[in-house]
Amino acid sequence: MQTVNIHDAKTNLSKLVEKASKGESFIIAKSGKPMVRVSAYTPPPDPAKRVGFMAGMLEVPDDFDIMGSEDIQAMFADGQ
Repeated sequence: MQTVNIHDAKTNLSKLVEKASKGESFIIAKSGKPMVRVSAYTPPPDPAKRVGFMAGMLEVPDDFDIMGSEDIQAMFADGQ
């Protein structure tokens, strides 16, 4: 991995950023001491693409909408 001093990084920033965007990370050093690593940005996954990501992996029972309804009614009836 290439190490560049801070002055050279400022002078050649456009070229260095172009290299980093193509996967060539580099380190910026100050007085010979490594300070930061620069690498390509990877955007987070699009949340819209998560819809349906478990399709076919789960099965919802036919009586899902009435499961536990007797227990729920009993809880509310006790409060009257």
